[in-house]
Amino acid sequence: MASQDRDPDELFEIRTNFYIGNYQQCVNEAQKIKVPQHLQTEKDLLMYRSYIAQKKYGVVLDEISKQVSQEELLAVRLLAEYLSNESKRESILHELDNKMGGNVKNSFCLLMAGYMYYLQENYESTLKVIHNADSLECCALAIQALLKLDRLDLARKELKRMTELDEDSVITQLATAWINISTGGEKLQEAFYIYQELSDKHTATPLLLNGQAVCHIGQGKYEEAQSVLQEALDRDSNNPDTLINFIVLSQNTGKAVEVSNRYLSQMKDSYANHPYIKDLTQKTAELDRLARGYQPSVAS
Repeated sequence: MASQDRDPDELFEIRTNFYIGNYQQCVNEAQKIKVPQHLQTEKDLLMYRSYIAQKKYGVVLDEISKQVSQEELLAVRLLAEYLSNESKRESILHELDNKMGGNVKNSFCLLMAGYMYYLQENYESTLKVIHNADSLECCALAIQALLKLDRLDLARKELKRMTELDEDSVITQLATAWINISTGGEKLQEAFYIYQELSDKHTATPLLLNGQAVCHIGQGKYEEAQSVLQEALDRDSNNPDTLINFIVLSQNTGKAVEVSNRYLSQMKDSYANHPYIKDLTQKTAELDRLARGYQPSVAS
């Protein structure tokens, strides 16, 4: 996500590439294009966030000084710190809590804070922080948090707010697809068309291909899902969403357990702290505990 659409003629391509997960192209365009001074910070933020999305945290930390004057740059630097050093996350979140207790009004700073709470799976704090923010991205983040909380009704209200702000924005279209997927049924096909149209119009990124795959899986179109997931894997062999969707697809199509286990092993190696892995580990431990409780006692 990026800051709210204000000047599509100047930053449209950069912003769109960020929204659809075409991060390297976003960086390339940001380094090449010259923009008016009033758009320079927003352009830089999109570039730095693309580096973060590619886990190139060092670039951001090296280029943005802790003494920089722009609060937006400090906010994106804090996100890079949070993601790059797990041992510092508790202190960073404590710092964040103190900042959010003050009178923060900058929408981008609120977005970064809300996103860090989201990564902590603290969705209530995410919603609290961005409640009064008026950017498209804050609305989109609110929708993601509400869907995690199974509040589809409130997510729909937030989407209505987004469409009133800018119904043609790429991020509004993506948010519409999220709502449609959560709704299910016939809405899955509508979501698929959104992802397909964005892929055809721009480029088929792993983010967009995984969106298509989720729609296919939800409709039982497993061959189509296999095809788009393979394309996503070819573009990025270590994308967590692709690996998770391959696990789901393998299980739904009755493939040998070794197939899904390969993707699962790759997830554990590369994304040990991913919510999917943490949830799976917790459930496995609980099943093991229950199984031990039902083991027959051996007579001495």
